[in-house]
Amino acid sequence: MADVAWFENALGAFTPSRAAAPTHIARDTVLFRRHRTIFISDTHLGTRGCKAEALADFLAHNDCANLFLVGDIVDGWQLKRRWHWTPAQSQVVAEILRKVDAGTRVIFVPGNHDEFARSYAGRLFAGIEVVNETIHETADGKRLWVLHGDRFDGVISCAKWLAHLGDRAYGMALRWNDLLFAVRKRLGLPYWSLSSWLKHKVKNAVEYISRFEEIVAREAKLRGVDGVVCGHIHHAEIRRIGDVLYLNDGDWVESCSALVEDAHGNMEILRWADPSQRHVAGRRKQIPAGFAGAAEAAAVPA
Repeated sequence: MADVAWFENALGAFTPSRAAAPTHIARDTVLFRRHRTIFISDTHLGTRGCKAEALADFLAHNDCANLFLVGDIVDGWQLKRRWHWTPAQSQVVAEILRKVDAGTRVIFVPGNHDEFARSYAGRLFAGIEVVNETIHETADGKRLWVLHGDRFDGVISCAKWLAHLGDRAYGMALRWNDLLFAVRKRLGLPYWSLSSWLKHKVKNAVEYISRFEEIVAREAKLRGVDGVVCGHIHHAEIRRIGDVLYLNDGDWVESCSALVEDAHGNMEILRWADPSQRHVAGRRKQIPAGFAGAAEAAAVPA
């Protein structure tokens, strides 16, 4: 219960007011997209790596009937070590609360970095439903199991001290990311993630991602659902694994991605890292037959 007490004491420091949207987010000057459902995870609010400005912009320009927060939204690991909270991160929380006030159903599925919130499962917090896992039914009748996914990570389950060590090393890589992005921006180059590139070039990391996806899909099949939505590994993906539709909504420290469902049950990944990726129509990439309603939106220059 110590983590819960810490969380309750910290709330007052970053809970924002529900004031009108600030002038730097001009909703009527760019494309405003409406979705049936939005899934986001791994925002890691409370860390320097959080791309809060991009996330607040995404939330301001993408409306939905259902918003799933699929874990690691507030980074309790980091906040207990060192307090870091910016106006942009408060704006993210304000955008979420604004959606609650507008009638959006918001469901929070805690992850390992915000595991303190698992003690609130089954309760409403500021109009947000807290659950450890849930089933979402898409517009076309597919049943999707929604969970963060850390329970299928052997490091988290068996060696939590190693997970904390890896988290610090990952934070260092993200700081190099930010430095590189600043240099590329000055040179007029688009966003590119060094940490993501390294992760997908290292054989063990690639194998880890593949194993994670297959284990999660296998468990989803045993539960008799059509698909699974998760986060945790910071790798946005839509693909069929056997008979299961595997969906990962990515993260907001590297890829700045979200998973969205339209009014017909079609699924796609939106990327919001760089201004050139925002407010534009996306090309859709089809996935294997059997789940033709799922696609990924690729960045298209305006």
